[in-house]
Amino acid sequence: MAADMKHLLFSVSIFALICICSSSLKKKEVDTVGEKVQQLSDWNNKKSIIRLNGEKFKQYVKAAPKNYSVVVMLTALQAQRQCSVCRQANDEFTILANSWRYSQQYSNRLFFTMVDYDEGADVFSSLKLNTAPVFMHFPAKGKPKKSDTMDIHRVGFAAEQIAKWVGERTDIQIRVFRPPNYSGTLALALLLSLIGGLLYLKRNNLEFLYNRTFWGIGALCIIFAMTSGQMWNHIRGPPVMHKNPQTGQINYIHGSSQGQFVAETYIVFLLNAAVVGGFVMLNEANMVKSDSGKKRILAVVGLGCVVFFFSLLLSVFRSKYQGYPYSFLFK
Repeated sequence: MAADMKHLLFSVSIFALICICSSSLKKKEVDTVGEKVQQLSDWNNKKSIIRLNGEKFKQYVKAAPKNYSVVVMLTALQAQRQCSVCRQANDEFTILANSWRYSQQYSNRLFFTMVDYDEGADVFSSLKLNTAPVFMHFPAKGKPKKSDTMDIHRVGFAAEQIAKWVGERTDIQIRVFRPPNYSGTLALALLLSLIGGLLYLKRNNLEFLYNRTFWGIGALCIIFAMTSGQMWNHIRGPPVMHKNPQTGQINYIHGSSQGQFVAETYIVFLLNAAVVGGFVMLNEANMVKSDSGKKRILAVVGLGCVVFFFSLLLSVFRSKYQGYPYSFLFK
């Protein structure tokens, strides 16, 4: 009987010791999370984007435990890196981080951070990255998935697009507030002033306002700009081109119908303008009354421009819309 009591007391003591150790470890874990959140909050109170090096990245982003999400921009902002896209992406990321930091929904559930290559090259190596900028989301629990890396080549890196992606990954909706930009207003006021001054100086000679060629060229420039996607570039802020990090090949045409590059818009602009130029020459050939060599040259050159450049335009369209069945001259 005494032996059974000793065994019972020993078992109870072991169980109590395990409970005390477990409680102590749990309290220590909670304290560690609290310290992390407090430190990140202190940094966030000073700057909306927290700069991290390799050690801080491991401690506050990768290491468990944590009960907060982290959005990291991996970039290369030093002048010697010559990454103009990184500077543009940093401006948009800053707008988003400021919008979150000063919003009414702000909490310690989400932090915006940045790792510069020259301050954390080991981070790029650990993530197997050899390009910048890259936006990644590290969830509160678990490891990042493929969708936790933003596809900036498809959607661009405008603050609104990053906010939409963050909302999809964290269920936190951020309303983007852009600082007022008066440069456009000043430029418009200057343009109107120049036009007004020109009209005043030429008030006795305003025949050019009735010139159909003048208004036609102006209208075509606006049409070319809109049909080539200049407004889309202004809204989305896509990269100029894409360089494949594995092969080094540079792509000027986006391979998807859901995106485009800045260089692509200028290519489409010029192709449209060349096709229209061909039609103008055909029209001019029709206006020539005499059956002269000039008429034949205009007709042949105009027809050649329409056929050649329209074929190139159709080829660009086929490369973006995979499976489009029609082609002409070029595949």
